Amino acid sequence: MTSIESMTGFARAERMSGDTRVVWELKSVNGKSLDIRLRLPPGFERLELALKKRLAATCQRGNVQGVLGLERTGVAPPFTVNEALFSAAAATLTELARRNGLAPPSVDALLALRGIIDPKSEDALIGENNPMETAIGETLAEAAAALKAARQSEGAALAAVITGHLDRIASLIDKTAADPSRSRDHVKARLRRLVAELMEAGAALDEQRLNAEAAIIAAKADIQEELDRLAAHVAAARALLAEGGTIGRRLDFLAQEFNREANTICSKAGSAAITEYGLELKTVIDQMREQIQNIE
Repeated sequence: MTSIESMTGFARAERMSGDTRVVWELKSVNGKSLDIRLRLPPGFERLELALKKRLAATCQRGNVQGVLGLERTGVAPPFTVNEALFSAAAATLTELARRNGLAPPSVDALLALRGIIDPKSEDALIGENNPMETAIGETLAEAAAALKAARQSEGAALAAVITGHLDRIASLIDKTAADPSRSRDHVKARLRRLVAELMEAGAALDEQRLNAEAAIIAAKADIQEELDRLAAHVAAARALLAEGGTIGRRLDFLAQEFNREANTICSKAGSAAITEYGLELKTVIDQMREQIQNIE
Protein backbone atom coordinates (compact mmCIF):
# COMPACT_ATOMS: atom_id res chain seq x y z
CA MET A 1 0.00 0.00 0.00
CA THR A 2 1.31 3.43 -0.94
CA SER A 3 1.24 5.95 1.88
CA ILE A 4 -1.05 8.96 1.79
CA GLU A 5 0.58 12.37 1.62
CA SER A 6 -0.66 15.74 2.71
CA MET A 7 0.13 18.70 0.47
CA THR A 8 1.37 20.77 3.42
CA GLY A 9 4.82 20.48 4.91
CA PHE A 10 8.13 22.18 5.65
CA ALA A 11 11.72 20.94 5.50
CA ARG A 12 15.24 22.34 5.83
CA ALA A 13 18.59 20.80 4.92
CA GLU A 14 22.11 22.17 4.90
CA ARG A 15 25.71 21.11 4.31
CA MET A 16 29.11 22.68 3.88
CA SER A 17 30.83 22.93 0.50
CA GLY A 18 34.28 24.34 1.06
CA ASP A 19 33.81 27.59 2.95
CA THR A 20 30.13 27.89 1.96
CA ARG A 21 27.13 26.59 3.83
CA VAL A 22 24.42 25.45 1.39
CA VAL A 23 20.94 25.81 2.89
CA TRP A 24 17.65 24.72 1.32
CA GLU A 25 14.26 25.52 2.82
CA LEU A 26 11.17 23.95 1.26
CA LYS A 27 7.54 24.71 2.02
CA SER A 28 4.45 23.22 0.39
CA VAL A 29 0.76 24.08 0.66
CA ASN A 30 -2.45 22.98 -1.05
CA GLY A 31 -2.75 23.25 -4.83
CA LYS A 32 -4.86 21.78 -7.63
CA SER A 33 -1.71 20.67 -9.45
CA LEU A 34 2.04 20.82 -8.93
CA ASP A 35 3.50 24.32 -8.95
CA ILE A 36 7.19 24.64 -8.00
CA ARG A 37 8.80 28.02 -7.48
CA LEU A 38 12.45 28.44 -6.54
CA ARG A 39 14.32 31.47 -5.30
CA LEU A 40 18.01 31.22 -6.15
CA PRO A 41 20.94 33.57 -5.49
CA PRO A 42 22.08 35.72 -8.42
CA GLY A 43 24.26 33.73 -10.79
CA PHE A 44 22.56 30.39 -10.17
CA GLU A 45 19.44 30.88 -12.30
CA ARG A 46 20.61 28.43 -14.95
CA LEU A 47 20.25 25.60 -12.42
CA GLU A 48 16.55 26.27 -11.89
CA LEU A 49 15.09 23.86 -14.46
CA ALA A 50 17.22 20.91 -13.33
CA LEU A 51 16.47 21.62 -9.67
CA LYS A 52 12.74 21.82 -10.37
CA LYS A 53 12.84 18.45 -12.13
CA ARG A 54 14.61 16.91 -9.15
CA LEU A 55 12.02 18.31 -6.77
CA ALA A 56 9.10 17.27 -9.01
CA ALA A 57 10.20 13.65 -8.65
CA THR A 58 9.10 13.70 -4.99
CA CYS A 59 5.82 15.67 -5.22
CA GLN A 60 2.84 15.30 -7.53
CA ARG A 61 0.50 18.00 -6.22
CA GLY A 62 0.79 21.19 -4.20
CA ASN A 63 2.35 24.62 -4.36
CA VAL A 64 6.00 24.10 -3.43
CA GLN A 65 8.34 26.98 -2.68
CA GLY A 66 12.09 26.51 -2.33
CA VAL A 67 14.70 29.00 -1.17
CA LEU A 68 18.42 28.39 -1.65
CA GLY A 69 20.76 30.20 0.70
CA LEU A 70 24.57 30.34 0.40
CA GLU A 71 26.34 31.48 3.55
CA ARG A 72 30.09 32.01 3.33
CA THR A 73 32.25 31.86 6.41
CA GLY A 74 35.62 33.54 6.98
CA VAL A 75 35.98 35.12 3.54
CA ALA A 76 34.66 38.20 1.82
CA PRO A 77 31.76 37.58 -0.54
CA PRO A 78 33.05 37.22 -4.10
CA PHE A 79 31.34 40.03 -5.99
CA THR A 80 32.12 43.34 -7.64
CA VAL A 81 30.16 46.58 -7.62
CA ASN A 82 29.38 48.31 -10.89
CA GLU A 83 30.42 51.73 -9.65
CA ALA A 84 29.43 53.58 -12.82
CA LEU A 85 25.91 52.15 -12.71
CA PHE A 86 25.72 52.78 -8.95
CA SER A 87 26.66 56.45 -9.40
CA ALA A 88 24.23 56.94 -12.29
CA ALA A 89 21.38 55.29 -10.38
CA ALA A 90 22.14 57.29 -7.25
CA ALA A 91 22.12 60.56 -9.15
CA THR A 92 18.91 59.81 -11.03
CA LEU A 93 16.98 58.50 -8.04
CA THR A 94 18.21 61.27 -5.75
CA GLU A 95 16.98 63.88 -8.23
CA LEU A 96 13.61 62.13 -8.57
CA ALA A 97 13.28 61.98 -4.80
CA ARG A 98 14.08 65.70 -4.53
CA ARG A 99 11.45 66.63 -7.12
CA ASN A 100 8.79 64.65 -5.31
CA GLY A 101 9.73 65.75 -1.82
CA LEU A 102 10.94 62.32 -0.77
CA ALA A 103 13.98 61.12 1.13
CA PRO A 104 16.95 60.20 -1.05
CA PRO A 105 17.47 56.46 -1.69
CA SER A 106 19.56 54.53 0.82
CA VAL A 107 22.72 52.66 -0.08
CA ASP A 108 20.95 49.36 0.64
CA ALA A 109 18.18 50.24 -1.81
CA LEU A 110 20.69 51.18 -4.50
CA LEU A 111 22.72 48.01 -4.00
CA ALA A 112 19.52 45.94 -4.37
CA LEU A 113 19.02 47.20 -7.93
CA ARG A 114 19.71 44.59 -10.58
CA GLY A 115 23.15 45.01 -12.10
CA ILE A 116 24.71 47.03 -9.28
CA ILE A 117 26.27 43.96 -7.66
CA ASP A 118 27.88 41.66 -10.18
CA PRO A 119 28.02 38.06 -8.95
CA LYS A 120 30.10 37.00 -11.92
CA SER A 121 32.58 35.29 -9.69
CA GLU A 122 29.77 32.87 -8.74
CA ASP A 123 30.20 31.35 -12.20
CA ALA A 124 33.31 29.66 -10.92
CA LEU A 125 31.18 27.87 -8.34
CA ILE A 126 28.84 26.20 -10.82
CA GLY A 127 29.40 23.95 -13.76
CA GLU A 128 29.63 20.30 -14.64
CA ASN A 129 31.07 18.22 -11.78
CA ASN A 130 31.60 21.39 -9.75
CA PRO A 131 31.56 20.73 -5.97
CA MET A 132 29.21 23.65 -5.30
CA GLU A 133 26.66 22.55 -7.89
CA THR A 134 26.86 19.01 -6.56
CA ALA A 135 26.32 20.23 -3.01
CA ILE A 136 23.30 22.29 -4.09
CA GLY A 137 21.70 19.29 -5.79
CA GLU A 138 22.45 16.85 -2.97
CA THR A 139 21.21 19.26 -0.30
CA LEU A 140 18.00 19.76 -2.27
CA ALA A 141 17.56 15.98 -2.40
CA GLU A 142 17.90 15.83 1.41
CA ALA A 143 15.38 18.63 1.86
CA ALA A 144 12.98 17.01 -0.62
CA ALA A 145 13.18 13.69 1.24
CA ALA A 146 12.50 15.48 4.53
CA LEU A 147 9.58 17.33 2.96
CA LYS A 148 8.13 14.07 1.66
CA ALA A 149 8.46 12.51 5.13
CA ALA A 150 6.68 15.51 6.66
CA ARG A 151 3.90 15.27 4.10
CA GLN A 152 3.54 11.52 4.73
CA SER A 153 3.33 12.07 8.47
CA GLU A 154 0.65 14.69 7.99
CA GLY A 155 -1.08 12.40 5.50
CA ALA A 156 -1.28 9.58 8.03
CA ALA A 157 -2.89 11.95 10.52
CA LEU A 158 -5.38 13.13 7.88
CA ALA A 159 -6.27 9.54 6.99
CA ALA A 160 -7.07 8.84 10.64
CA VAL A 161 -9.30 11.92 10.86
CA ILE A 162 -11.11 11.07 7.62
CA THR A 163 -11.62 7.48 8.79
CA GLY A 164 -13.27 8.89 11.91
CA HIS A 165 -15.60 10.96 9.74
CA LEU A 166 -16.47 7.89 7.65
CA ASP A 167 -17.26 5.95 10.82
CA ARG A 168 -19.59 8.74 11.91
CA ILE A 169 -21.29 8.82 8.51
CA ALA A 170 -21.80 5.04 8.60
CA SER A 171 -23.35 5.35 12.06
CA LEU A 172 -25.72 8.08 10.86
CA ILE A 173 -26.71 5.93 7.87
CA ASP A 174 -27.67 3.09 10.24
CA LYS A 175 -29.61 5.42 12.55
CA THR A 176 -31.47 6.99 9.66
CA ALA A 177 -32.33 3.60 8.16
CA ALA A 178 -33.67 2.35 11.49
CA ASP A 179 -35.71 5.45 12.34
CA PRO A 180 -39.37 4.52 13.00
CA SER A 181 -40.66 7.49 10.99
CA ARG A 182 -39.66 5.69 7.79
CA SER A 183 -42.23 2.89 8.23
CA ARG A 184 -45.45 2.80 6.20
CA ASP A 185 -47.50 2.54 9.39
CA HIS A 186 -45.96 5.78 10.60
CA VAL A 187 -46.71 7.50 7.28
CA LYS A 188 -50.25 6.14 7.42
CA ALA A 189 -50.76 7.45 10.95
CA ARG A 190 -49.40 10.85 10.00
CA LEU A 191 -51.72 11.00 6.98
CA ARG A 192 -54.66 9.99 9.17
CA ARG A 193 -53.92 12.86 11.54
CA LEU A 194 -53.66 15.34 8.67
CA VAL A 195 -56.96 14.22 7.12
CA ALA A 196 -58.64 14.27 10.51
CA GLU A 197 -57.51 17.83 11.09
CA LEU A 198 -58.82 18.87 7.67
CA MET A 199 -62.18 17.12 8.09
CA GLU A 200 -62.32 17.93 11.80
CA ALA A 201 -63.27 14.29 12.33
CA GLY A 202 -61.33 11.05 12.09
CA ALA A 203 -64.10 8.45 11.91
CA ALA A 204 -65.29 8.95 8.34
CA LEU A 205 -62.07 7.88 6.65
CA ASP A 206 -61.95 5.53 3.68
CA GLU A 207 -59.38 2.97 4.82
CA GLN A 208 -58.62 1.78 1.27
CA ARG A 209 -58.03 5.35 0.05
CA LEU A 210 -55.95 6.03 3.12
CA ASN A 211 -53.74 3.02 2.40
CA ALA A 212 -53.25 4.11 -1.21
CA GLU A 213 -52.33 7.68 -0.26
CA ALA A 214 -50.00 6.43 2.45
CA ALA A 215 -48.26 4.22 -0.10
CA ILE A 216 -47.80 7.17 -2.49
CA ILE A 217 -46.40 9.43 0.23
CA ALA A 218 -44.12 6.69 1.50
CA ALA A 219 -42.77 6.10 -2.01
CA LYS A 220 -42.07 9.80 -2.54
CA ALA A 221 -40.38 10.08 0.84
CA ASP A 222 -38.40 6.86 0.53
CA ILE A 223 -34.67 7.49 1.06
CA GLN A 224 -33.44 3.90 0.84
CA GLU A 225 -31.64 4.51 -2.47
CA GLU A 226 -29.86 7.51 -1.00
CA LEU A 227 -28.86 5.51 2.07
CA ASP A 228 -27.59 2.68 -0.11
CA ARG A 229 -25.52 5.07 -2.22
CA LEU A 230 -24.09 6.70 0.89
CA ALA A 231 -23.06 3.29 2.19
CA ALA A 232 -21.42 2.53 -1.17
CA HIS A 233 -19.56 5.86 -1.03
CA VAL A 234 -18.31 5.04 2.48
CA ALA A 235 -16.96 1.71 1.21
CA ALA A 236 -15.33 3.42 -1.80
CA ALA A 237 -13.67 6.05 0.40
CA ARG A 238 -12.30 3.38 2.73
CA ALA A 239 -10.92 1.50 -0.27
CA LEU A 240 -9.17 4.63 -1.53
CA LEU A 241 -7.61 5.26 1.87
CA ALA A 242 -6.36 1.68 1.89
CA GLU A 243 -5.01 2.07 -1.64
CA GLY A 244 -3.04 5.21 -0.80
CA GLY A 245 -1.01 7.24 -3.26
CA THR A 246 -2.35 10.30 -5.05
CA ILE A 247 -6.03 9.95 -4.14
CA GLY A 248 -6.96 13.53 -3.21
CA ARG A 249 -8.93 14.33 -6.35
CA ARG A 250 -10.90 11.07 -6.24
CA LEU A 251 -11.72 11.56 -2.57
CA ASP A 252 -12.86 15.11 -3.27
CA PHE A 253 -15.20 13.84 -6.01
CA LEU A 254 -16.61 11.27 -3.58
CA ALA A 255 -17.16 13.99 -0.99
CA GLN A 256 -19.30 15.87 -3.52
CA GLU A 257 -21.36 12.72 -4.06
CA PHE A 258 -21.74 12.30 -0.30
CA ASN A 259 -23.10 15.82 -0.05
CA ARG A 260 -25.53 15.29 -2.94
CA GLU A 261 -27.13 12.28 -1.21
CA ALA A 262 -27.33 14.13 2.12
CA ASN A 263 -29.09 17.05 0.42
CA THR A 264 -31.64 14.67 -1.11
CA ILE A 265 -32.29 13.03 2.26
CA CYS A 266 -32.97 16.45 3.79
CA SER A 267 -35.36 17.36 0.97
CA LYS A 268 -37.27 14.07 1.31
CA ALA A 269 -37.31 14.02 5.11
CA GLY A 270 -40.77 13.25 6.43
CA SER A 271 -39.95 13.75 10.08
CA ALA A 272 -37.87 15.96 12.35
CA ALA A 273 -35.63 13.00 13.18
CA ILE A 274 -34.73 12.34 9.52
CA THR A 275 -34.12 16.04 8.97
CA GLU A 276 -31.80 16.10 11.98
CA TYR A 277 -29.87 13.09 10.71
CA GLY A 278 -29.60 14.67 7.25
CA LEU A 279 -28.26 17.94 8.64
CA GLU A 280 -25.75 16.10 10.79
CA LEU A 281 -24.65 14.12 7.75
CA LYS A 282 -24.05 17.37 5.86
CA THR A 283 -22.01 18.74 8.77
CA VAL A 284 -19.79 15.67 9.00
CA ILE A 285 -19.37 15.53 5.21
CA ASP A 286 -18.30 19.20 5.12
CA GLN A 287 -15.78 18.56 7.89
CA MET A 288 -14.45 15.54 6.02
CA ARG A 289 -14.13 17.45 2.77
CA GLU A 290 -12.09 20.18 4.49
CA GLN A 291 -9.54 17.51 5.43
CA ILE A 292 -9.65 15.89 1.99
CA GLN A 293 -8.64 19.22 0.45
CA ASN A 294 -5.21 18.73 2.07
CA ILE A 295 -4.50 15.30 0.56
CA GLU A 296 -2.20 14.99 -2.46
